[in-house]
Amino acid sequence: MRSWSLTSLIRRLGRQGGLSMLLGVGLMVGMSVPASGQDVGTGAFSRLGFGARGMALGNALVADPSADVSPHYNPALLPSASGQRVSASAALLSFDRELQFLEFTAPLGPTAGIGLSLTHAGVNDIDGRNADGVRTETLSTDEFALSLAFGNRFADWLAVGTTLTLYQSDLLPEVDPVRGFGVDLGVRVQPTGRLSLAATVKDLLAKYEWDAAPAGGGSHTDRFPVRVQVGGSYSLLDERLQFLAEVESRYTTRDRRDSQTLVTSGGPRAQTRTESFLLHDLRARVGVAYRPLKILRLRAGVDRLGVDDTSGLRPSAGFGVRQSIGDLDLRVSYAATLEPYVRTVMNTGTVELFL
Repeated sequence: MRSWSLTSLIRRLGRQGGLSMLLGVGLMVGMSVPASGQDVGTGAFSRLGFGARGMALGNALVADPSADVSPHYNPALLPSASGQRVSASAALLSFDRELQFLEFTAPLGPTAGIGLSLTHAGVNDIDGRNADGVRTETLSTDEFALSLAFGNRFADWLAVGTTLTLYQSDLLPEVDPVRGFGVDLGVRVQPTGRLSLAATVKDLLAKYEWDAAPAGGGSHTDRFPVRVQVGGSYSLLDERLQFLAEVESRYTTRDRRDSQTLVTSGGPRAQTRTESFLLHDLRARVGVAYRPLKILRLRAGVDRLGVDDTSGLRPSAGFGVRQSIGDLDLRVSYAATLEPYVRTVMNTGTVELFL
């Protein structure tokens, strides 16, 4: 029985259904296709960021000292939650891609915090055609990440946290959705009032185990990259100006299968050998935020520093507005992100309501 990777399954569908290159571009938000220098791979949609604030700051929030930061970046930030917060975000992307976020965070007692979030990514209106080029159907893909995060502050200067995430990927009509489970660990240290340092390890144990028998293939395991992030932030001008930076070391395990023909006394015999190897890459992120007015914050950042040349960079900018409505605190944020290589703009909006 042949073993099929997700890439070979997509190629097989391309031969049978004539999928356009739209699918390949759509994989940038969460499918699993090896491509040199691009931020794709298993679960890539979960690594694009979370919400307009994070996107605008180049996703360099692992050590963000601000209150009410999404635990997506570091679960050890949860103890800083000022109150119950509900946020909803949506991103407008090219090539019929979509990306949405929902999140709820709340403090637990004087030293802890909890967060629950849902991320959805997908590609719609994929044109399916048969071998004769006749249109047969419209296809779509969906991926989800449901996360539960908890953080606790053990001292005024030390906080730790963990996140449990359930992933689901639904790519092919013939194959049942596949699920995976990942664990994040985080720590944050506050040596001074202006300086914050932090580190995380993300997507431990996370993988997809595919059973492609209904599509005529075999089984295959796609592992998520394990990411180690270390960063810091520094505040000036009574915390009106904030600089953030982090470095990420990414480790990805791949399997390579080599087919060989052995000559034995009983005649030629086919043999498949599987070899595992580890890929590593290093990247950095920076961000800056400035508050000229009490109700307004300006943000800018650059993600993917060190990935290929300047065409691999992911610069971004945005703003946030804060307004009180009675006893409710309403915040609206926007981010414009220039995507790498394709150079289209992703527009992300977030609405946060503090209860």
